[in-house]
Amino acid sequence: MTEADDALSAAWREHWARLLAMLIARYRRPDLAEDALADAFAAAARTWPADGVPDSPAAWLRTAAGRRVLDRLRAEAVAVQKVPLMIVEARSAADGSEGTPGPPDDGAHLPDERLRLVFSCCHPALSVEARAALTLRFVAGLPVPDIARLFLVQDSTMAARLTRAKKRLVAAGIPFEVPPSERLGERLDDVASVLYLTFTAGYAPGTGTDVLRVALAGEAIRLGRLLDELLPGRPVVRALLALMVLQHSRRDARAAADGSLVLLADQDRSRWHGEEIASGLSLLASVPDDVAGLAYEYRLQASIAAAHAVAGRATDTDWGAIADLYADLEVATGSAMVRLARSVAVAEAQGPVAALALIDDFEGIDEVLRANHRLPATRAELLARADRPTEAAACFEEAVRRCGNAAEREHLARRLSEVRAAARR
Repeated sequence: MTEADDALSAAWREHWARLLAMLIARYRRPDLAEDALADAFAAAARTWPADGVPDSPAAWLRTAAGRRVLDRLRAEAVAVQKVPLMIVEARSAADGSEGTPGPPDDGAHLPDERLRLVFSCCHPALSVEARAALTLRFVAGLPVPDIARLFLVQDSTMAARLTRAKKRLVAAGIPFEVPPSERLGERLDDVASVLYLTFTAGYAPGTGTDVLRVALAGEAIRLGRLLDELLPGRPVVRALLALMVLQHSRRDARAAADGSLVLLADQDRSRWHGEEIASGLSLLASVPDDVAGLAYEYRLQASIAAAHAVAGRATDTDWGAIADLYADLEVATGSAMVRLARSVAVAEAQGPVAALALIDDFEGIDEVLRANHRLPATRAELLARADRPTEAAACFEEAVRRCGNAAEREHLARRLSEVRAAARR
């Protein structure tokens, strides 16, 4: 890659969410802000290779994006003849002066730009799915296919959902802003949900070559810790933090040096972060036993992560206890993905036949997970363990077709070759 390519990639990783948060805070138009920032990155890709990388890439991108927003605002003002052009011109002049302060910061009670953007995305006038999807798009910068995969929907469905949410913000005049400090708690469950999804995106392989996005998961933890400082002792935040910290403690063992996926049973547990495991266990202990709702679901998931974290060897894992925790979580959520995870624990505790029966007994699981590769991949592994290699191979073929991540698809293809060889013997 050229110097310009490296700089552009670094700017995307380090500055996208922060710049988008600044633009939205200033103009209150998330639709224009996202388009303008994308245009600014496209302009950088065209000009930086020829003109050189600017001394401050973030400032260059902010200025370019701000000008594009103002161009759109001018066009809208002229088109509807409702906003005097002099107002837009005044804002343009202010934006062009780097030393000129912006409008009063009504989100100053939140200490972090990304956290402000999360709270803004979680406006109660939007659907739960729209809040989460907007946050993943704006804060994490995830592409639409990766967001769709997290919600178990088609790419076109998610693209339409995001478009509708942005149009609703504009058409209904919904104020895209941070709620006052005394009302932050009203959005706490929604904010926790989107932080959880952001963290999950870090460990849910996307459409590229990377099997992990550790920095994204770490950012979700950072925002969770800020949230815990802002609203201390809230069970939903503590339970979520416990879950994320315990899961994140295994990050260095999850992938091999060549980028290939390392399954839990094969991970080098000496590479797990012991201090983080201790911190996660302490956070989990601070969550009351009688919590309900989302806090209860996160506590169950954190308890599952804790059961894995305290096992010094894979053979020490208490799979029976984990299967029971998944059963409780399934009752609470009714989730097909939870049933799938529960089947893996049951396979370890009771054998693959019992696990297959558990999946087959879940009505509609194929419909819910029709676009996801995890169902055929799990079925394939269970069938292989049940000494049914021909059926396992068929399921692995389906999993390979559905999988959108190169590293994970390579793992599935390797397993397909192995079970095909077993079927021939």
